[in-house]
Amino acid sequence: MLKQYALIFFISMVPLIELRAAVPIAIGLKIPIVAAYVTCIIGNMLPVPIIYLFARKVLEWGKEKPVIGKFFTFCLEKGEKGGRKLQEKAGRGLYVALFLFVGIPLPGTGAWTGTLAASLLDMDFKKSIIAVMGGVILAGIIMGAGAAGAFGALGTVFGS
Repeated sequence: MLKQYALIFFISMVPLIELRAAVPIAIGLKIPIVAAYVTCIIGNMLPVPIIYLFARKVLEWGKEKPVIGKFFTFCLEKGEKGGRKLQEKAGRGLYVALFLFVGIPLPGTGAWTGTLAASLLDMDFKKSIIAVMGGVILAGIIMGAGAAGAFGALGTVFGS
């Protein structure tokens, strides 16, 4: 059982798939939902402060390097351009926008991407972490409900 918890914990830490994949996997493995949910949230949130505090610094350091410089510069420019647009549209609701961006499980959204955007926009650390955590919790609820419904339907169809 410990291996299953470790599996969903580490899957939750992987960029782009995060808890959005780990929660359905946990349900499929028949891990108790509350324990799985807590494990996935902790795994998904663990890299968030590190991303916020160091992502911009790493990108700025790397933009001067010969092999990775163009890519890192592209990431910085794209993030700052997108961030300015988001700030203009969201205005004072920027943290709500961050919460929804992380919380609605679509491709390319999630804690990693949302935290990187918050870092590039120089958003307040504490408010950003709270918005991202709220988004992770929302995404977990959505994915858990969807996965439970899908597995329940499959169980009914196949009689298991």
